[in-house]
Amino acid sequence: MINQEIANLLYEMADILEMKNVNWKPQAYRKAAKILEGLSKDVGEIYKKGGIKALKEIPGVGEGIAKKIEQYAKKGRIESFEELKRSIPKGLDKLMDIEGLGPKKAMALYKKLKITDIKKLQDAIKKHKIKNLPGFGEKTEENISKGIEFLDKGKGRMLLGTALELAESIVEELKKLKYVQRISLAGSLRRMNETIGDIDILVTSSNAEAVMDKFTTLSRVSRVLAKGPTKSTVILKDGVQADIRVLKDEDFGAALQYFTGNKEHNIKLRNIAIRKGYKLSEYGLFKRSGKKVAGRTEEEIYHKLGFPYIEPELRENRGELEVKTIPKVVGYNDVKGDFHTHTKSSDGSNTIEEMAKAAMKLGYEYICIMDHSKTRAIAGGLSEERLLKQIEEIKKLNKKYKNFRILAGSEVDILGDGSLDYNDNILKKLDVVGAAVHSAFRQSESATTKRIIKALENKYVDILEHPTGRIINQRAPYQINLQQILEVAKEKNKLLSINCMPDRLDLKDTDINEAINHGVKLCLGTDSHNIHHLNFMKLGIAQARRGWAKKSDIVNCLSLKELPKVFKKISI
Repeated sequence: MINQEIANLLYEMADILEMKNVNWKPQAYRKAAKILEGLSKDVGEIYKKGGIKALKEIPGVGEGIAKKIEQYAKKGRIESFEELKRSIPKGLDKLMDIEGLGPKKAMALYKKLKITDIKKLQDAIKKHKIKNLPGFGEKTEENISKGIEFLDKGKGRMLLGTALELAESIVEELKKLKYVQRISLAGSLRRMNETIGDIDILVTSSNAEAVMDKFTTLSRVSRVLAKGPTKSTVILKDGVQADIRVLKDEDFGAALQYFTGNKEHNIKLRNIAIRKGYKLSEYGLFKRSGKKVAGRTEEEIYHKLGFPYIEPELRENRGELEVKTIPKVVGYNDVKGDFHTHTKSSDGSNTIEEMAKAAMKLGYEYICIMDHSKTRAIAGGLSEERLLKQIEEIKKLNKKYKNFRILAGSEVDILGDGSLDYNDNILKKLDVVGAAVHSAFRQSESATTKRIIKALENKYVDILEHPTGRIINQRAPYQINLQQILEVAKEKNKLLSINCMPDRLDLKDTDINEAINHGVKLCLGTDSHNIHHLNFMKLGIAQARRGWAKKSDIVNCLSLKELPKVFKKISI
């Protein structure tokens, strides 16, 4: 799939155009990029089968963007992107990766201080040159410095959603080989970490040479770093490294356990094996005599060492090898609905009915529409009048469908003082109310915590959306006292959301575990802005599993008839 590659170029074009003060185009490019990221079909294949006409049927893709996709599908490049990039000083585009430094500020730094790269920016910060510039100030200088530190921490890490799409497409290609018997992802990707360093694939095959030939000549491969009889390493066009190993069938389970990790989990398991009189390696579990007693499957290794099978997502050395019983974590097919989706009414690309039909195709029993509230004008936030009309539209649509329900909700802004963007007379008309912080991220920990708690104390609020406000590798979480928030959420019977967007995954796994330990219930919302984003549910479920969440911890696992147990305003 070339979807992510094209999306990345469109995002970059939007940034450069914004630098140049071009109106409306940046928003159009970003909207199209977001849609391409969520497409389950390869946009290159869509073009091959239906040409420009088929591309224009994709929401958010007009004639101009369709031609750019066509050009990339044919030539692997977009000429207008290259021209646009040449029009700004070399390196300036990289500055926009820093939190707190958008396109306009980056251009201002170039015009005033000739800053074109991070090193020059760091030098200017050390000399306190930035704080004196118009529109910047001491606080901005400090925030940019923190943004550089945050960027450094995330270097070389790819978002789980991007890496998973890449890896699964490679696996599908390799599965077509008649010589491939068993195949699996390994490493941090199999553990569903929120970010991934590289891609690991394990295979059993009767013809290792054919597997290596296929792997090293895939269309996604940029260059081959190493090619051997049983192991090869490549760099993909996305810049990520991918490794493959071909194994003996009798060793597959041991190798899968070993290469899935994590390192600390494996060390502890090996030490347990030694205490029980065994030796554990990537080739199997052996007695001291050298006799192999397990290795074909992971299950037999764990069972032989006295453990139930431990799901890959739990292998982080967080007590999984110490507790008496490991909970049965929520499954990828356990959810019955999505509690956070957007439509064309705000900043989405599909109608309410289109989102509902897509949810039904996934086998869901319900979907919650959560368009933005009025303060989020940039995201097409709904006025009270528009929201009331949307509620009526949802009521009419619900009459059309049996055994499925569209829930009328809203992602309501928590304003700076903790008040909500709609008054109670509006909120009580909604099935579900999600409260979210979208502004004033740099308030103190005390102020932000009080602000969120005040919102949770509103009797009509059901869910705290993306509770920490982070954007992975781009924006650090805002400062909050999560313990206090969890205590209030438990007392007031409020839910905390796990936002499934690849760049959010908020709450993160350790916070999910903390919420569960406090007895707080959680819900999953894809934050979908088009029908394809509904597939991000898998990423959120993965984080819930990593946080040791059971079905009973996740309200999405309730049937439609059971929802009134949690949401008092819903009547079935």
